Amino acid sequence: MDTDRAYLSNDKDMIKFQYGEKVIRFRGPYSLERFTSVKEWDNGYLVVMAKYQHNKEAEEEYIDLIPILNNLYIDASHFLKPIKEVRLAYGQN
Repeated sequence: MDTDRAYLSNDKDMIKFQYGEKVIRFRGPYSLERFTSVKEWDNGYLVVMAKYQHNKEAEEEYIDLIPILNNLYIDASHFLKPIKEVRLAYGQN
């Protein structure tokens, strides 16, 4: 297990963020096809490239996990602290 790596993927409009045994799922845009790359990880804030149905090219998008974690009553600072890298996880479990 990677103790400092988390994984991001989606299944249609459901986004999945996984770190260790914890899996967080949340709804994204209905037209999201897939993430194509993770450009930046900054302690809960992601900059990603995403491919949408309405555009041939991937677009830069931003995901802020802190409010999502807070809404789930997860201590964001404790949960995010060990994560140093986020990778895409299509076809991996």
